[in-house]
Amino acid sequence: MPRRRENPAYRFDTGVNPLFLAHLSCGLVSTRPGTGYHGLVSFPAESEPAAPTDDPHRFSPRYTRCALGLLLVVYVFNFIDRSILSILLEPIKKEFELSDTALGLLSGPAFAIFYTFVGLPIARWSDRGNRTGIIALAIFVWSAMTAVTGLASNFFWLLLARIGVGVGEAGCSPPAHSLLSDYFPPSRRATVLGIYSLGIPIGSGIGFLAGGWIEEFFDWRTAFLVVGTPGILLALLVKLTLREPPRGRFDAPVSASAPDLSLPQVLRLMNGLKSFRHMAMAAALHAFYGYGAGAFIATFFRRSHEMNAGEIGSWLAAIGITAGAAGTFLGGVLGDRLSVRDLRWYMWVPAIATAAFIPFAFLLYLSPNPYVGLVAYLPGSVLGGMYLGPTFAMTQTLVPARMRATASAILLFTINIIGLGLGPQGVGILSDLLEPALGIESLRYALLSTIVVFAGGSILHYGLAARTLREDLVRRDALD
Repeated sequence: MPRRRENPAYRFDTGVNPLFLAHLSCGLVSTRPGTGYHGLVSFPAESEPAAPTDDPHRFSPRYTRCALGLLLVVYVFNFIDRSILSILLEPIKKEFELSDTALGLLSGPAFAIFYTFVGLPIARWSDRGNRTGIIALAIFVWSAMTAVTGLASNFFWLLLARIGVGVGEAGCSPPAHSLLSDYFPPSRRATVLGIYSLGIPIGSGIGFLAGGWIEEFFDWRTAFLVVGTPGILLALLVKLTLREPPRGRFDAPVSASAPDLSLPQVLRLMNGLKSFRHMAMAAALHAFYGYGAGAFIATFFRRSHEMNAGEIGSWLAAIGITAGAAGTFLGGVLGDRLSVRDLRWYMWVPAIATAAFIPFAFLLYLSPNPYVGLVAYLPGSVLGGMYLGPTFAMTQTLVPARMRATASAILLFTINIIGLGLGPQGVGILSDLLEPALGIESLRYALLSTIVVFAGGSILHYGLAARTLREDLVRRDALD
């Protein structure tokens, strides 16, 4: 039967090599013409959208794998510096005599408000300027501010340092998403962005591990100094080795050369896409309970189960680096594979994974045995990360090349102002409200209630996004 003619910009058929993790380093796999194999993912050679053969900026498969690996390392450092605070909240609470509400402010709004609002102008800069230079500068800023956090003499200076980390980290993902969309064709986009998003569980895991044991043997201030300083060297490496690809390498020429749009115009365009509105809200509600739980899960085990920082840090690191990473990758892979049948699988995969996560949350937070709870956290971590790859990939696909960094920033703005900005704060406030009745167990029920309510909302909005996804992709075609 003859194959249906497709627009190559929207060809999502893909197969995935299950040994991808062994091939993340450069040069470990064959890239001979005709093999259809590119190390991370295998594709039919004839269906791979390609940059023009006369493109003077064409990159070898080896280089694009190296670039993806380096950006993954950047995102790992991003989340080490972001998440290390979670394992250190309890000693900070004791030293500065803080409430859970204050800890929620430190974990959420102090970071998220500046991260999200600064992210939009940085994204517009990324759509016009040098994306690799912006990423290098961002790494330097957030790493320096992480180290400075360890010097804070009171809560006010601690708050200012976290604001500085948020400002720096705002310059990471929007230009990185845009770069990866120009390094790799659309058929690999969800998988590639899923691999990039492995930085979230891996970085969070390393942050828990390093923070827990450094605090165990030294103190919380030393932990911030130790994890912040190496990022300055990473900024230099990025500046010297990461090359800037031309925008829209895999898009129609008119897409890459069309007139630039202002931020208000891009905002109006994105708001006009019903699927994007629901997808962004679904991801934001997912992030609300994800960031809320992530900020307080170490504190929960230390407070309710009396585990020490090193032990709980090791457990959370092992789970994040294995199960969390596997789920983040798996979400992108399943999105790419199943979308061959129906593009709406990009929305259905996160919805199904979120629904399957809820029973494990009950076991995690209600079990009287901490190790039973940690075992339940293992499949929960797999399912919890599966929304990232499909959501980020569809955001990039819904807009032309000239808007991609800004579209990513709009998505991250929504996710982080609602999820990161309000999630930890909401859990902290609810815990303080429940404390008179439940005492030390107030945090347990604050976490569980938040997960059940906001996971339900996320499932609903992913389902609504699927209903209009096809027509919004047709609208995107009209913009080229």
